[in-house]
Amino acid sequence: MNKKDLSERDICSKFITPALQKAGWDLHKQILEEVFFTDGKIYVRGKLTARGERKRADYILYYQDNPVAVIEAKDNKHSIRAGIQQALGYAVTLDIPCVFSSNGDGFLFHDRTATDASIETELSIDDFPTPAMLWDKYKKYKGIVNPEGEQLALQKYFSDGSGRKPRYYQQIAVNRAVEAIANGQNRIILVMATGTGKTYTAFQIIYRLWKARTKKRILFLADRTALVDQTRKGDFKHFKDKMTIIKKKVITNGNGKDELVSNKKRGIDTSDKAFEVFLGLYQGLTNNEPGIEDAYKDFSPDFFDLIIIDECHRGSANEDSAWREILTYFSKATHIGLTATPRETKETSNTEYFGEPVYTYSLKQGIDDGFLAPYKVIRVALNVDSEGYRPQQGKTDKEGVPIEDRIYNRKDFDRKLVIDERTDSIAQKVTEYLKGLDRFAKTIIFCVDIDHAERMRNAIAKHNADLVAVNHKYVMQITGDNEEGKRELDNFINPEEKYPVIATTSELMTTGVDAQTCKVIVLDANINSMTKFKQIVGRGTRINEEYDKLYFTILDFRNATDNFADPAFDGEPLRVKPITEETDLTTIIDEEEEDDTTIIDDVSGDEIIIVPPKIKNPISEPRPEYQYRPKQYINGVDVSVLVSRELFFDSNGKPITISLKDHTKEIIQGKYASLEDFLLTWNQADKKEAIIKELQQQGIMVEALYDAVDKQVDLFDLICHVAYDQPPLTRQERANNVKKRNYFTKYGEQARKVLETLLDKYADEGVENIENIDVLRVKPFDDFGSPIEIIQHFGDKQHYLEAVRELENELYRKA
Repeated sequence: MNKKDLSERDICSKFITPALQKAGWDLHKQILEEVFFTDGKIYVRGKLTARGERKRADYILYYQDNPVAVIEAKDNKHSIRAGIQQALGYAVTLDIPCVFSSNGDGFLFHDRTATDASIETELSIDDFPTPAMLWDKYKKYKGIVNPEGEQLALQKYFSDGSGRKPRYYQQIAVNRAVEAIANGQNRIILVMATGTGKTYTAFQIIYRLWKARTKKRILFLADRTALVDQTRKGDFKHFKDKMTIIKKKVITNGNGKDELVSNKKRGIDTSDKAFEVFLGLYQGLTNNEPGIEDAYKDFSPDFFDLIIIDECHRGSANEDSAWREILTYFSKATHIGLTATPRETKETSNTEYFGEPVYTYSLKQGIDDGFLAPYKVIRVALNVDSEGYRPQQGKTDKEGVPIEDRIYNRKDFDRKLVIDERTDSIAQKVTEYLKGLDRFAKTIIFCVDIDHAERMRNAIAKHNADLVAVNHKYVMQITGDNEEGKRELDNFINPEEKYPVIATTSELMTTGVDAQTCKVIVLDANINSMTKFKQIVGRGTRINEEYDKLYFTILDFRNATDNFADPAFDGEPLRVKPITEETDLTTIIDEEEEDDTTIIDDVSGDEIIIVPPKIKNPISEPRPEYQYRPKQYINGVDVSVLVSRELFFDSNGKPITISLKDHTKEIIQGKYASLEDFLLTWNQADKKEAIIKELQQQGIMVEALYDAVDKQVDLFDLICHVAYDQPPLTRQERANNVKKRNYFTKYGEQARKVLETLLDKYADEGVENIENIDVLRVKPFDDFGSPIEIIQHFGDKQHYLEAVRELENELYRKA
């Protein structure tokens, strides 16, 4: 047997696995081979998707449930060192201290606990370390220094026999939290992106601590009834009769009056040890009623050993919050905060309370691993938002009340000033996009407040009257005050329910709503914090392959994706082609699918082949916002889209951070210092098309500018308007000016007809098309004869080209 002729799998089965068994590793309990630990990144083109390669470790070795070593195997044509860098990358991701590479001749051992020359050593094939030896390395790596900590680390995860196990990042989060507690840390925070299973992670933390009897009474705190109910019925259901919900209950006494009843009256005796896991709603544990004791005070301050604070960014960081009041009361307990959005401001700091996160799993990492959905961003800039709206003199609202004379911007719209046309324009663009994507794609529209959500529902209904006529629940207002809408919330998030399709909301659906099939998130709310932004975006991050939910789109009408861009945590959005008001959004998906750019998988380095997807046919009241004056409602305002875009990149591939117009103005004025310089170059150019190509090479996105200003505007006017503030004329207006001058009289009848037709062609398509002599081959020029016969009407080709250039000079003459 020639060892170098063996495959990598043969090397594993004939040499590496026997070496592990010889060292005392149990093949069935401690050795896992070919371990896939990611799902493969999702790549998107239009509506088509494909997954990249999953990350796979050749071996992971376990001591109880703890991964202690990773081994990367190579065939014998490689050295024993060949796999070490790949294995180290896996070890960092998986939080594993001992790293090995092997080709069957021996092992290269990288010890991540070492800081001297012993960090890497070569071992013979018969000298692989024993489980006890690598467990000692693991304890050193994790800082486990006492028997209590070791006992806790050896406590197994919960398993219900279904085969469900924590994902690698959940396991790391659980281990980090448990290890921190074992080392005496009592304030802990875990940062995990929405959709990564924070509740399941919390359950495994609680279970291990509870089974080890390290923590005997546990309180899980949430801020919404829906979250408590989901937790009780979902991941925590395995606690069964050991679990209860604590809250004050409103009953009606014999006098017909409502009465808040304490836990003791309800039969929950705080000395009763039958319950060990308690679920609580913050609002249910505190109250503002004088003379009524807070529910949490039914328990002694030292009753709980562990408190899990779900969504801890929502208030526990504020020293004067009711949440902190509860935590202060149970200060002797260990507090673990869970959040997708750690809050750090001048006024509020989770880090100050909990300390630095013991583990962070970001949206970016989740997308790269294929556990979370990638996203597109389309930013839509309305003219009244970007340029501001100033009412004309004497403008009144619908009730005849004068509108204050000042400039209103997006912060004012729908909060102080309501413009009907603005709401209608957004509803129109949302509808256009859904027509190109899927009119039954679950969509959440986040609005400024309840009134705005109500009006947006009405506007969406008008633009989708055909579907609303079939089922009025196609679009529903789901807000805290709307009982009919709230009853439809469960149907909206249920993948098997077709209706509602579109939900308009304000605060109600920002968190605690597990919308697995939400494909579109529309931002038309004034988002003032990174925390709220991440929570809203988190409504779309979940994947549901059965229902073809593999990515989502953010339609941003308030520039929130610019203001709260966080590439380090969220990653970069998928790029989409710029669109404008004149470009029907239904085309954007088809245009993406026509893109033939090669996509390379981040993991394998192979080309990704995109294939058609498989398609299968508690809630609290929102906090009212204080307003200094009533809203005013107006109409009759010109609202249009300046430019809708995801991200623009310059000629060097760098993102443009200023507006598209300003970016263009900088380039043009850098090349042509004045309007006169540009006019001289333009008029002297034999072909205007050459100037267009030169500007594109300089980094100007001509098509995007056409979309931003007016598709009917000539490039000449586009440049003069953007760079030199000249009022633009449409191509049709320029063509009409030429006709008014009776310019064609010096030509013969047939030549005049050709030039008039060229003028019409210019009005329809622009100057580039009339400069190309091939235009004479298409309709309606073929009615005049062949290109040679047409040119003969001008004498020869040179005279024809001179006539075309003279026509261009007439087009750009000053009136």
